[in-house]
Amino acid sequence: MSITDNIQKIKKETDQLQVQLIAISKTKPLEDIKEAYDAGQRAFGENQVQELVEKHEALPKDIEWHMVGHLQTNKVKYIASFITLIHSVDSLKLLKEINKQALKNNRIIDCLLQIHIADEETKFGLDYDEVIELLRSDELADLQNVRVIGLMGIATNTDREKVIREEFYELKTLFNGIKDSFFRKEDSFREVSMGMSSDYKIAIEQGSTMIRLGSTIFGSR
Repeated sequence: MSITDNIQKIKKETDQLQVQLIAISKTKPLEDIKEAYDAGQRAFGENQVQELVEKHEALPKDIEWHMVGHLQTNKVKYIASFITLIHSVDSLKLLKEINKQALKNNRIIDCLLQIHIADEETKFGLDYDEVIELLRSDELADLQNVRVIGLMGIATNTDREKVIREEFYELKTLFNGIKDSFFRKEDSFREVSMGMSSDYKIAIEQGSTMIRLGSTIFGSR
C-alpha cells in the first residue's frame, strides 16, 4: 500500500466520525510528506523542534504543523510564528513561555494539556491534581496569547487492550469534567488528542477527536 492509499483508507474510517488525522512525519523525508500532502493531508506532527522548523521552511505553507513531542521552554521561540497546535504542554512555565512568544508574533497559539495516563514513568504529562491546580491558577487567566483547547494523552505501550481502553476512558472522563468546570462557555475547548498507530481504533471508540498516526501512513520506521 502506498502512502496515498493509506491516507485514503484512514480518512474513510475517520471523516464520518469527525476525527482529525494528524500524520506523524518525524524522521520521514520530504518526499514522503509531499506524497501525503498531494493525497490531501494537511495536518502533520513532529516531535523535534529543529526538524519541524526545517520541514516548515521546505514544504507548502498551507500545512498545519503540530508539535507532539516534549517541548523545552527555550525552543518555543523557533516555532511560535507558525505552529498550529502544541499537543504536549505539561507545565504552567511552558504555557507562560508560549504566551510570551505568541505575543511577540502577535498571535494566539492553541495548546493541549498533556495528561499522564500511562502506567510508565518515562512518559511526560500532568497528573490529575496538577492539571486542576494549573487550570485554577490566577496566572493562567492572565495569559491572553494562549488558548487551551483540550487534552492529550499517550496510553501505556502494551498489547493489553483492556489497559489501553481504561486509560483512554479516564482521559475522556477527565476532559468532560474539565469542560464542565472550566470551559463550559467555550466552544473552542473540544479536542481530545489520543490514539496512535497501535491503538487509534480504541481511542476513537473512547471519544478521541484527533489521532496521531505515523507508521500506519508512512510504513514502519
